[in-house]
Parts: sequence; structure tokens; C-alpha cells
Amino acid sequence: MSEEMAPAIPAATLVMMRPRDKAPPELLMIERAGTMAFAAGALVFPGGRIDPGDEALAANEAVVGASVPDDAAARIAAIRESIEEVGIAIGIVPPPDHAATAAIREALAEGGDLGALLAAGGWTIDLDALVPFARWRPNFKETRLFDTRFYLAVAPADAEPDADGGESVHALWIGAGEALDGAAEGRFRVIFPTRRNLERLALFADFGEARAHAAQFAIEPVTPWVEDRDGEKFLCIRADLGYPVTASPLANELRG
Repeated sequence: MSEEMAPAIPAATLVMMRPRDKAPPELLMIERAGTMAFAAGALVFPGGRIDPGDEALAANEAVVGASVPDDAAARIAAIRESIEEVGIAIGIVPPPDHAATAAIREALAEGGDLGALLAAGGWTIDLDALVPFARWRPNFKETRLFDTRFYLAVAPADAEPDADGGESVHALWIGAGEALDGAAEGRFRVIFPTRRNLERLALFADFGEARAHAAQFAIEPVTPWVEDRDGEKFLCIRADLGYPVTASPLANELRG
């Protein structure tokens, strides 16, 4: 697209998937506090902006190997934010138990550095535990803009989310189809990127299918645009990035 891109905040999101017997996997989602400047009260996946500490840890090849720095920083941010927001540690080796995860979470809340906490506890980080899924980079200047990388991961079998009570007020396991039904019935607020990602996630019977599907598509920025179709405005995305729904009436969508 030729439209000039407004500045965006680098961010990362983690879609944790938990298998179910004879049913599609459940996804871990959180309800954002109604006081938040972006997506207030909306049902979203855990995540947030990439911090300088994430970038510093991503630049340490002794810890993360020869990864692409921007991608590594995003994966680290997704791991850190998941600990902070719901108290679940993904991609940390060996997996910390509940008490250790709670201690890391408390230290992060007090301004602790994730890299230093991992080193002190004898943990390493496994960025390959996160599978690249998408990258959303809206350009609507009336909302707060994020350039967000989405990752998939298998949730620990005993993962029990605990909302932080600040940015997130509720955490729940829910199937993609169930979340979409709840949004259609007005029980959940779901913004446009989340809705499109839920529709895509609803295609998969398990994590393996989701991972194989994601590998078929380039991780390129998804930048929605508004298009007039027979006098009605539609919010659209590209048709070549793996999404089953690529246009929706603008009046039906929440953007932030």
C-alpha cells in the first residue's frame, strides 16, 4: 500500500493452545481492564509492547543463539508478558514450577530484569517454543498503533491462568469458535485483529495443524484498509496471508 505509515509501537502476543479430547484446542484469553487506553474491556491474547530489556536479552547470542534480533525480542516480550499478565511461563528451560513462576512474576512487577532473573535461577530460554503465526500492523491514526507479532505455543498441561488485576481483569480458556459465538452474542468485546485471528484459529483441530498452516504463509504485516463496496464501507485485509475472512462491514467492527 502506498499510504504513509504512522509510527507504531513494537509489541508481541502469545496464543497459548491447550488440547481437549474430541474438541478443538482451548485458547488462553484475557479481558482487558475497562480503563485501558487501547482495547478497553476487550477479549485478547496475552501480550504487550517490547521493552528495552527484551531487546537487550535478544542481542545476547549466548542466551538466544544467532536469532534475528527483532523476532527474538518479540518472542522474549511474549514470554515475559505471559508471565506478568497470567502467571504462565512458556519457553523457559527447565520449566519453573508454580512457586518459581510466581516469584519471577513478582520480581518483574517490581521492575526486575527477565535476563537477570533467568540467569540467577539457572534457567535458559527456548525461543523455538514459540511458532510465528502473524504480524498485525494497522495504520488507523485515530487509535493507538501497535506493530504486533503473534506467536503460537503449547500451554503447559497444568497451566492455570491468574489475571494480574491491572491490565487484565479476567483470564479464561476458551475455544476459538466459542469466543466468536460470544462476540456475536454481545458477551465479549472483540477488536478486528482478534476476530480475524480467532476465525483463522477456528480452522485447526490441534496445535500441529495450526503450526503446519502457519508455515505455509509468510509473516508479513497485516495492514487493514477501508474500501467502499456498493455504497457500504468494508474493513479489508490481504487475501494471501491465511485468513478465511478478509472483509467485513466497517460498522460491525471494533478497531481499538
